[in-house]
Parts: sequence; C-alpha cells; structure tokens
Amino acid sequence: MENRSSMAKWEGKVTTTLTKASANEIWPLFIDFFNFHKWFPNLSTCYGVHGLNGEVGATRYCAGFALPNNDGSIEQVSWSKERLVAVDTNKMSMSYEMVDCNVGFKSYLSTIKIVPTGAKGCLVEWSFEVDPIEGLTYEFLVQKYQNGLDQAAKKMEDALVQIKQDL
Repeated sequence: MENRSSMAKWEGKVTTTLTKASANEIWPLFIDFFNFHKWFPNLSTCYGVHGLNGEVGATRYCAGFALPNNDGSIEQVSWSKERLVAVDTNKMSMSYEMVDCNVGFKSYLSTIKIVPTGAKGCLVEWSFEVDPIEGLTYEFLVQKYQNGLDQAAKKMEDALVQIKQDL
C-alpha cells in the first residue's frame, strides 16, 4: 500500500451533521465568503480583496490559524489568499482554490457542499485536493479539517438556534 505522504495529491473529505439547522439556513453562512472568520476556529481575520462576496472570482485574505513548523516545533500563524472558482446555489456547493499562502499549500482546491437531511437538518461536506505538504502528514491535515468543520458548523448552528429563540 502506498504511503499517503508519497501520493501525487492528497485528497480527503470530512463531514459533519447538523440537526437543529436546515441546509437553507446554513448555506448563506458558508457562501458569505468574505466573513468566514465569524465561524471558523482560530481564524482571526477574513476579508475580501477582489470581486463581489459569494460570486465566482471573489478573492479573500484569511489569517490566524496555526500549523506546526517543518521541524514540529512552535507553530506559525498562517495566511492565505483564496479565490472562489465555482458556486452552485441550487446544489448549495462552492469550490475555491488557494492562490497564495505562507505554509506550503500548493495546487489546493476545496469544495464545500451542504446536503439537506430533512426539514431541520443537513450534512456539511468539505473535500480537498492538495499537493503533499512538507512537514505535515495527511492524517494531521484531515484531523485539522475535521476539527475545524465540526467547530465552525456547531458555532453556525448555535447562532441560528439563538436567533430562533430570540424571535
């Protein structure tokens, strides 16, 4: 069996299920491309640098989450510029690519899909394809994505539940 570290591309998908927020409620929070820092853990800033928020071609700057240095020691704060390359509002799907960063991501493409699971729930899928990243393992990256998605989706769901209670 081939070691994931030597694969030409790392491909993965993480999912999380929400039971208190519908796909129609969650989708607008994900497509708000320039404001993802409101939801994603340890992402201190995210803002638009080009185009219209949520439209193909829109580019955002993100910073604040940390990854280990190549030697596994102290973490460095990462930043990236990411561009929306596809949006399908009917299928609640968006894809974006990383166009620049400081932590070794190369040839990065990610897709987020919101799948209805009933009137009050949904499944969030986050898939990625990236060249192997020096100093990281595939397993570490998948776990980082899973933790981030779980926390972001929970924060979104909690905010939507609070809004409903306040009405």
